Amino acid sequence: MAGKKGMKHFGEAIILDVLEMKKQGKTHHEIAKYYGLDNKMVIKSLVCRHNHRQKQIKQGVSINPKGRPRKQPVTMNEKLRLENNRLKMENELLRNFLYEIERGCDHQSNTE
Repeated sequence: MAGKKGMKHFGEAIILDVLEMKKQGKTHHEIAKYYGLDNKMVIKSLVCRHNHRQKQIKQGVSINPKGRPRKQPVTMNEKLRLENNRLKMENELLRNFLYEIERGCDHQSNTE
C-alpha cells in the first residue's frame, strides 16, 4: 500500500484491539506506547477514522473503494490469461527451488 513516508497501516485486528483497550480505559498515550508508536495522535486519528466509518455504515452511506479504478473492466479471457501467467511463474519458482534443494543435498553429501 502506498502512503506518505513513515505512514503506518493497521489491520482490522489491531484496530479492534485498540478499541478494546479504549473501552478498558487506557489512554491514547498508553496504547501508542504499547504498539511502539512515538505519537499518541496516531491512535487518536485511528479511533476517529474508525468511528467515522462506522457512522457512515449505519447511515447507509456507501464507502468508495480505495485505489484507482480500472480504465476498462477485466474480461474473462484477460482473467484467465493473468491466472495462467501467475501459475507459470509459480511453477518456474517451484522448479528452481527444488533444483537448488537437490543441488544443495548433492553438494553436502559429496563433501562428507
